[in-house]
Formats: sequence, structure tokens, C-alpha cells
Amino acid sequence: MSALSPYIIAIVSAWVIAQGAKYVIAAAKGRSMRNLRYLYLSGNMPSAHSATVVALVTVIGLRDGLHSGVFALGALFAAIVMYDAVMVRRSSGEQGTALQQLIKEQKSSIKLPRAAKGHEPAEVMVGAILGLAIGIAVQVASVPQI
Repeated sequence: MSALSPYIIAIVSAWVIAQGAKYVIAAAKGRSMRNLRYLYLSGNMPSAHSATVVALVTVIGLRDGLHSGVFALGALFAAIVMYDAVMVRRSSGEQGTALQQLIKEQKSSIKLPRAAKGHEPAEVMVGAILGLAIGIAVQVASVPQI
């Protein structure tokens, strides 16, 4: 029976820790533990997408080498995800919020669309740093002790 994949452990750990951190930060800011939506919503500090892809690419780099094709593919994947979070998702979220405001101002009967939130650059950076730390921790924990 083999142990659980450190790649999968890095992905799941980063996602759970980043989403949990969002909840803790929101609870501290709002002085309320009731807003459980932060455990699954996109946006806010830190970026769970960034934490997840960076944790994965960190484990790939440490296990398979920085010169491996899989590391290069992972690094490209991480860069696309983080670029998308800041540029594409953030922009579409701002457009969605503007549409919501227009619909409300016009007192339209159109159902308000959901505006998915993207990330500020700092949220992506903190997520990436968190992912790096988690990836290193997972790799260190997965190395057999002599």
C-alpha cells in the first residue's frame, strides 16, 4: 500500500488553508464568525487559486527538478491561473458589479446577475507565498526519515 501523493496533499492543503484563512480574515474584520460563505467563495485575501497552483509547482520542482518538463508545464499553468485571477476575473467581476448598480439604479425587473470576484495583485502574491510555504512543508514532510 503506497502513501498518499505529496502532489495531491499539496493541492488539498493549500486550498483548505487558503480558504480557511479567508474565513478567519473576514471574521476578524467583521467581528463575526457567522459568514461561512468565505469558506467557498472566490476572491478576497489570500488567493486560494494561487496558493494551490504554487504549492503544486513547488512540490513538482522539489521532487522532479527545476529542469523537468513537468515543472515547466506547472510553472506555465501557475502563471496563467494567477494572471487570470488578477486580470480577467477581476475585470469581469468589476463589470458585473457595475451592471448590478445600473440595474438597481434603473429599477429594472431584470434579475441581478452574480458578480464573481477576482483578486487584487496583493491577494495573489500572498496566496503564492502561502503556496510556496505549503509546498516546501509538504515536501519536507514526505521525505523518508533515516
